[in-house]
Amino acid sequence: MRNRWLVLVGAVAAVLVVAACGSSSSGSGGSGGSGGSSPGAASSANTLGTMKIGSATVLTNSKGHTLYWFVRDTSTKSNCDASCIHFWPPVLGSATAGSGVSGQLGTITRSNGATQATWNGHPLYTYIGDTSAGTDKGNGLNISGGVWHAITLTGSAAPAASPSAASGGGGYGY
Repeated sequence: MRNRWLVLVGAVAAVLVVAACGSSSSGSGGSGGSGGSSPGAASSANTLGTMKIGSATVLTNSKGHTLYWFVRDTSTKSNCDASCIHFWPPVLGSATAGSGVSGQLGTITRSNGATQATWNGHPLYTYIGDTSAGTDKGNGLNISGGVWHAITLTGSAAPAASPSAASGGGGYGY
């Protein structure tokens, strides 16, 4: 009887792990893609907005999640691949400006052929640690090979939430 109980608990745990892994790879704010492996199509889900977080007005996706830029990226190339995109899902497809959004919107082609939205030359990402709208837990983190900044409409880096957030220490911030 004890062995059956352990098998049942193990099976339930395995199902929960698979479900969690499957849902964590699609946090790109309505990309319309399939986990980042195919070019995304523009949709109303990629309408960008703004939100005030602390003293900064930041760019958000249609769900109100903060959008980030990576210091190692260029205006034509994303340098966030492999395990990086698990923590920093790219905003796939093109984006449209919602109310209050100014700046130049565009796209780049990722190394896997997918299209990624850009704002003022910065490829756009969300952060897996931002589990609700109006948070910017990824702002100022020095992980995945460089520093990440919430995108502010002023074009400058948003102030980090705390000095300890920027130290990173090579982990993923949680």
